[in-house]
Amino acid sequence: MERKHYKEGKVLKKTSPPTNELRLTEIFYSLQGETRLVGWPTVFIRLTGCPLRCQYCDTTYAFSGGKRQSVESILETVKTYQTRHVTVTGGEPLAQPNCLNLLSALCDLNYVVSLETSGAMDIAKVDPRVIKIVDIKTPGSLEMHRNLWTNLDWILPTDEFKFVICHREDYEWSRSQVLEKKLAEKATVLFSPSATELPAKILADWILADQLPVRFQLQLHKILGVS
Repeated sequence: MERKHYKEGKVLKKTSPPTNELRLTEIFYSLQGETRLVGWPTVFIRLTGCPLRCQYCDTTYAFSGGKRQSVESILETVKTYQTRHVTVTGGEPLAQPNCLNLLSALCDLNYVVSLETSGAMDIAKVDPRVIKIVDIKTPGSLEMHRNLWTNLDWILPTDEFKFVICHREDYEWSRSQVLEKKLAEKATVLFSPSATELPAKILADWILADQLPVRFQLQLHKILGVS
């Protein structure tokens, strides 16, 4: 049934946002701090909104607010930076359906495009040219129940899984997921320590002791003190 709004005795049809608009928090230029693209000068497009509330989230300012901007306008801003690398992040970018249009438009312009997504949203329709960085939510995130495991069907070898490890329980759970689901055979697996909860060396020692087929990573941008 069509939903309608009423105003001053008139029936108004409820309209959806234009297909070329997104709610945007910021666009900024920095070094990629994570993934196998770490270190590359990158344009980051941070979209607004996220249905998750991970307890360690460091971008809560992107949960709300922002401003509507067209895909064309976003592309024009990206073109002002001399780089081939673009990351679409959030919030949760895929919470906005028009994100799919933005990703494809960036790929059409021959950028190396990566998408940082929570793992709770369906990635089936993401352009296969996009490098998908899919979070797997651990018990310590308090959002483990949001993991959408059917996303494994759409993972390509160019994609990456990311685990943020808060404590030993998180590590053991993550180790089980990697081995039981054979994640390292599907794509690169990243283990990162939660910055305020687990010393990096401890996580590194655990990985080495178990000889896990995962890539240890730190957040380069936090080490350098940049965005």
